[in-house]
This record gives sequence, structure tokens and C-alpha cells, in this order.
Amino acid sequence: MTRTGAIARATDYFDSGGYFDDLARRVAIHTESQELSQKPELYRYLREEMAPTLEPLGFTCEIFDNPVDCGGPFLVARRHESDNVPGVMSYGHGDVVRGYDDQWREGLNPWVLTKEGNRWYGRGTADNKGQHSINIAAMACVLKERGALGFNPIILIETSEESGSPGLREFCAAHKELFPADVFIASDGPRLAPDRPTVFLGSRGAFNFDLKIESRAGGHHSGNWGGLLANPGIILAHAIACLTSATGEILVPEWRPPAIPESVRQAVATLEIEGGEEAPEIDPGWGEPGLSEGEKVFAWNSFEVLAFKTGNPEKPVNAIPPRATAHCHIRFVVPCDPAGFVPGLRRHLDAHGFSMVEIVPSAATMAATRLDPDHPWVRWSIASLATTTGKDVAVLPNLGGSIPNDVFSEVLGLPTIWVPHSYASCSQHAPDEHILEGTSLEALQLMAGLFWDLGAPGTPARDTAT
Repeated sequence: MTRTGAIARATDYFDSGGYFDDLARRVAIHTESQELSQKPELYRYLREEMAPTLEPLGFTCEIFDNPVDCGGPFLVARRHESDNVPGVMSYGHGDVVRGYDDQWREGLNPWVLTKEGNRWYGRGTADNKGQHSINIAAMACVLKERGALGFNPIILIETSEESGSPGLREFCAAHKELFPADVFIASDGPRLAPDRPTVFLGSRGAFNFDLKIESRAGGHHSGNWGGLLANPGIILAHAIACLTSATGEILVPEWRPPAIPESVRQAVATLEIEGGEEAPEIDPGWGEPGLSEGEKVFAWNSFEVLAFKTGNPEKPVNAIPPRATAHCHIRFVVPCDPAGFVPGLRRHLDAHGFSMVEIVPSAATMAATRLDPDHPWVRWSIASLATTTGKDVAVLPNLGGSIPNDVFSEVLGLPTIWVPHSYASCSQHAPDEHILEGTSLEALQLMAGLFWDLGAPGTPARDTAT
């Protein structure tokens, strides 16, 4: 019964095809949470795939309806070994984005796991079926090797993450008694680089809004009225241009975070963003001047125009358009308060002569969270991962993207450790989504080592208890 033995079991499980077979079954279930007609598939994933996987490992599984009508069900799986061992909460989401079946390249099907070289293709391989499948399998390997885990695991699988996690906050707030944990450890998102073990400790928040100008009821001939009628497309373009410099530096004061904390700066200042073979080339002059790549993505805010429409782009006509709309968002870090974004934007636009621009915020905002890189659970996790691979572990105070981490860190009050198993060029949310075979094997080994260490002396929870 050794740590090395648990990792060897994880390697054998992968090499024998066990992981491929388990993931293939899960990919085949059409859990598209953005399609209301697929709600039965969300229940099926939990009832026919997750529960039968976890119950033989000694978990008690219960499926709960979502308190929000548009949300999918939750599965809570718990295994209690002792009152004197740490409680560890983990998480995954069984839903996926739409398959976009006809957009995958020839020879690929989003619902059939397909191996080509080092890549395994299928919807949900990276986001998130492949990732929570690794963690569950790693727990199973530790259990077989030791005969016990040495901690009390609580696993939450939701099925609406790709729809914004409706009901997740309400469910966790109403059922805190289900999650008696000392730490939260889960997997989602990409590594910093495909071959570099990574942990992130929260996520940037996301605030979406539209900018609109409605100038008149309809379009008017540009030959008869050109030069006389204000063009809303031109006005909105100038309004957007006053929000940043020509190189993307944010100019709205309320959108800029305060100084980067020293512990965060030390963690990210030297990080290099590496997305793999198909990653885009980074534009070195873009964004906040004076910041490193890591600081721009993990320690600063960014503003993006995601879509801009005026007139009829598909079939242009010689008419001055009556309206223009831009869909925008801000990714923001702790401690920025999104409640100040719209008032600050209103003041900024008015001061620059754009009072005619309407601001329409989205109803859904994802909060920013960040655990201090010096937290004891962070240092413990880094040591475990480094012991398994001997590699330098990348530590991100928060993910550049947005996930519902605030539910676990704020509602449940847990220190949150994320160990991602994918990479930035995995095509999640797009056709041809895939994971990397080598990264997946290493991830299984890493998590087997980490879960073994959770059951051994020296965890922060045990140190605190003594």
C-alpha cells in the first residue's frame, strides 16, 4: 500500500483502455444543457452513468431537482469514513454546449470518442466530462491501493454550467449541510501549457452588456440623406473607441483594478502563456502597458467587443442605418465591484459627448474570486503535484476565464484549488473539441498522488486539528 502503487494503478487503468471506455460512454450522452429538449439526457447522465460509477466506490448518491426551472439536476455523492479525517469537496459538470454536429471535420462525430494520434476528440472531452472522469478514477485507484481514502469526499455534479449554472448558488446555499468540507479540489479549464501542471485558485469575473443607439425608425437612402443624417454605426464606433486606447488599455477609471498584490504579482509575473500547437500568436503591444503576459490575463481587467452590428451586414444596401448595437464584456479580477461598471461607463460616455448611447447590462454576472497563493492549502497542493512529476507547477491566483467558483469560496466558505487537465487550444465550445492523451495520463497520475496525500498526515486540515 504505497503512493507509488496508487499512481501505478492509475497508469494501468489508462494504458488498459479503462479511461477511454469510461469517457466514450459519457461523451455518447447528449447532455446539451442549452437545448431544453435534452433535459432528460441530463438526468440520464447522473442516474445511469455517474451514480453507477460512484456507488461501487462506497458513495451514497442522491439526485436533486434544480430550484430554478431552467436548470438541470444535481448529483451529490458522499462517502464518510471517519469524523477525524478531512472533508474534501470536488465538483464537475456533466452538461456540454451544443454539439454542432454538422460543423465537425470529416471523420469526427461530437458524440463518438475518436482517437487520432495524441488527440481524443468528442464533445465534453475537455469541458468537463474528461476532467471529472479523471478525478473520480484517481480516487478509485487510491481506494483500491489503500483500502480507504483517508478523507471524506463529497462530489457535486451539476448539469447546467454551460447555461450559466442557474440554481447552483441557491442549491448550495439551501443545502450547506451536504458539504462539510475543509477544502475544495476540482478540475476545469486549461493548463498554462499542455505539459505543465497548473493550479488556479479562483477566476476572473464576467460582466456582459450591450451598447445601443436608436437614431430613427428606419433606414434612409445614403444618396439623398448622406451628410445630413447622423450615422449610428459611426457614432457607436467612436463611443467604443473612447473606452480604451488604440492598443486596448482601459480608459474608464471604474474599470481599472487597484494595484496588483505582491503575492499575486510574484505568482504570475514570469508566466508565459502557451496554448499548444494551434494557439494564436500573442500581440505583444496589446493591453495594459507595463504588465507581463501573465499579469494581463490573471491579474488585470480586460474589455472586449464581442459583436458589432449596424445595417444589414449579410446583405448591405445603400441606406444610412437607423440603429447600431455592440455586445461587450469585461473580465475582471478581485477586488473590482461590477456594481460600479455601468455608472462609471455612463459618466465616461457622457463626459465624451455620447449621452445618446444606451447601456443595457446583462442580468447574469459571474463574480471574481481569488485565493491567496500563500494559503496553506495552496502550498500543500503544489508540493503534492511537484512530488509526482518533478515539474515546476504553474500557480494562477485566478483563471483568466470565468467559472462559478464564488459559490464554493463565498457561499460554502471553502479554500478553492483547481487542477486543470485540458489546454488552451482544446477547441472547447467549438467543433473538434479534444483532449491530449499525454496530458490526460499525467493528470490521472497527478490526481492519484494528490488524493493519496489527502489521506496521509500533513494536510492543513490535520495540522489545524492538532
